[in-house]
Amino acid sequence: MDGFRLWPDDYEALRAEARSAIDAGIESSPLGGPAPEGLSREERVAQQRASHDSVSIRLDDGEDRDVSGVHCRVFRPEGAARAVYLHFHGGGMVAGHPEMMDIPNRSVARDFGVAVVSADYRKAPEHPWPAGPDDGVAVAAWLLEHAEEEFGTRRMLIGGESAGAYMTAVVALRVRDELGAIDRVDGLNLVFGVFDWGGTPSQRGMRPHDGFDVLSPDGAQFVTECFLPGTTEAERRAPAISPAYADLRGLPPCFVSVGTCDHLLDDSLLFASRAAAAGVDVDLCVLPELPHAFQAFPCGLTKLWAERQADWMRAHLA
Repeated sequence: MDGFRLWPDDYEALRAEARSAIDAGIESSPLGGPAPEGLSREERVAQQRASHDSVSIRLDDGEDRDVSGVHCRVFRPEGAARAVYLHFHGGGMVAGHPEMMDIPNRSVARDFGVAVVSADYRKAPEHPWPAGPDDGVAVAAWLLEHAEEEFGTRRMLIGGESAGAYMTAVVALRVRDELGAIDRVDGLNLVFGVFDWGGTPSQRGMRPHDGFDVLSPDGAQFVTECFLPGTTEAERRAPAISPAYADLRGLPPCFVSVGTCDHLLDDSLLFASRAAAAGVDVDLCVLPELPHAFQAFPCGLTKLWAERQADWMRAHLA
């Protein structure tokens, strides 16, 4: 009887190449490295925002739209849209904006024939929970009502990376519970998300692999205190805040992906296993050796991940 495995055998042969790619890319990663000591909260937030700004490339063919008072970037496919892909960017709920993902979002629109709407939700510490999720729900509600007239389709997928994967999960749960429209959502693309704001073991530094990561326990604690100020560990694990503790029954199919060096590894494992136990169709993609934001380190494993994600997208747009 085969034992429990998180990745297929063919991933093993690619681990050495992945380590080399990460070693070569560490110095050029704008999101890596510990924060300088002695910074105030405001200075540290400004530093994180500047680092995320540095990886942004704004494309001229993206549309700027105001959707329910939320700034969004829109990319349309060349032909009729098969669905709307509601996207949320990363940044720890304190940084980032949709333009960070203009290049991949344009590719998603073209490759899969979907209209991409990427929402610029409000950020902490100026706007702590639930401001960001509220903005995400407002955009989702508008799309549920207007997507057919605007984009020619009623179908929707939701996805994002890091804090954007958190937004994806929490918005989907509120679409189910508050809007009663989860049947309109065909899938959730959850890329190395944070699903337990109370702090999983890996968030606290107890990872199964001590390789390089762009995140750190100190950084995870910092963004948590910005997003959820004045809350206890138990309060941060309320189902309305941490999706890993929510009732996950009835969610659409999920593609959950994460690397073993990621400080958010346990978040994905916890969410995926609880969702599967609740009867959700889950495709879990665990990538050995890879850190948070692994797309920044091109190698054979990230190529396989991109192929699996593309296959999942096509299957749920069929």
